Amino acid sequence: MNDSTAIPRGEPAIRTIAMPADANPAGDIFGGWLMAQMDLAAGNVAARRARSRCATVSVDRITFLRPVFIGDEVSLHAEIVRVGRSSMTIEVEAWRRSRDGEEQVKVTDASFVFVALDQGGRPRVISPGSQSAANT
Repeated sequence: MNDSTAIPRGEPAIRTIAMPADANPAGDIFGGWLMAQMDLAAGNVAARRARSRCATVSVDRITFLRPVFIGDEVSLHAEIVRVGRSSMTIEVEAWRRSRDGEEQVKVTDASFVFVALDQGGRPRVISPGSQSAANT
């Protein structure tokens, strides 16, 4: 997932604009802000697949490929790559597009693990079915 010129994998999950409050003193967007957006995108896909509340268990890896700048449009694409008994692994890619251009460039990718939760906040079994979030 390190090719920064490919087409995004997974379904579009979130699109947002990087704002000045999200930047570090050098004017680049904080990696933590980008990671939070990726977690939101993965969480959205996880909750739709599990049809319940889900919680982030781990981020197995995150790779920052290129910077994001103030004013960039950031698109998050997510894809379920594994569904277990109560957990699922979701790959997320973040792509940037400058305000004055059309080219999209992959800036970050990560692998998130979520667990499905019951109403009491305990892990619960994910019902069998399509692993694709687009089909749930």
